[in-house]
Amino acid sequence: MTLRNHEVIKPGLLLDEYGELREPGWSRNLVQRYRRSMIKAPKFRIKEWDYYIVVNKDFAAAFTISDDGYIGLQSVSLLRFDGIPREHTETVLNAFPMGKLKLPEDSSSGVTAYKDKRLDMSFTVESPDGNKVGPDAGPGVARRRHIRCRFERFFNDKALTADIVLEQPPMDSMVIATPWDKKHAFYYNQKINCMRASGYVEFDGERLEFNPATDFGTLDWGRGVWTYDNTWFWGSGNCDLDGKAFGFNIGYGFGNTSAASENIIFYDGKAHKLDDIEFIIPETGYMDPWRFTSSDGRFEMEFVPVLDRAANLDFKVIVSDQHQVFGRMSGTAVLDDGTRLDIKDVVCFAEKVHNRY
Repeated sequence: MTLRNHEVIKPGLLLDEYGELREPGWSRNLVQRYRRSMIKAPKFRIKEWDYYIVVNKDFAAAFTISDDGYIGLQSVSLLRFDGIPREHTETVLNAFPMGKLKLPEDSSSGVTAYKDKRLDMSFTVESPDGNKVGPDAGPGVARRRHIRCRFERFFNDKALTADIVLEQPPMDSMVIATPWDKKHAFYYNQKINCMRASGYVEFDGERLEFNPATDFGTLDWGRGVWTYDNTWFWGSGNCDLDGKAFGFNIGYGFGNTSAASENIIFYDGKAHKLDDIEFIIPETGYMDPWRFTSSDGRFEMEFVPVLDRAANLDFKVIVSDQHQVFGRMSGTAVLDDGTRLDIKDVVCFAEKVHNRY
């Protein structure tokens, strides 16, 4: 494999004694161990988050618990694709958390939680029987991820509740250790796709239920020290293909990716690594059809938008211009052995985000 897709295989610490990445590249699981105490950058520059998104053909829900140094953003989104597409996102902001949330240093066990008078939300990693998974359990152990949420006055003075379980069999994920061209800056990220979803979101007297035969959740687990001004592109989706789970993670703009890209497809629990992928967003607007094309010809897709979850915040020092666009993707993906998979109208999202924070 070329350096461009360098796979990290040997277990070890993520950072060296100087707070720099020991081995940039990608891996199938958290081979490298993240330790917050080894970071040499100021606490206000450290960014840590757990983000789950769970998708049905008619609706989706997203949940974030984050500690971004001088600000924390705890948010929930409810999106509807049926009828008139619509969404609502509600966020609780915290000043200077800087590690107080004590987010786990590993995604494979533990509890990520936030609670105040308005929001009570937790993400718990459990064994298939519902017990907590110990910190020594390896990647070959089956897990379930339990999302619980109660958000008072979510919208129009009505509460949102959610209780969702994501089943995670022993399977590959996408992990990438990426440096920036700045001292002590790095990004350690895991995307876990293809987790079959059950449970519900309840709002305004309506109960929206997830079906594990067709619906999936994805985890975006991030830890690192980011530079101040960044623009990134990210896309993700999952579906069932004749009883086997298919998913993809595509993106760029996250630091210096000379060692590896984060582009990857998953099929039946196995990862199939891709090289560069280009997001072709029409100049006429985000709601017009997009295209995605890969340098190796293994990911060629058309994307028809349904809903743009747009947000534009400008607090001078903190600026965020986000377009997370949900829609339906169709095209072809090619596995490592040359097998061609045709997908049709997979509900997914693709985004362009510019942040200064």
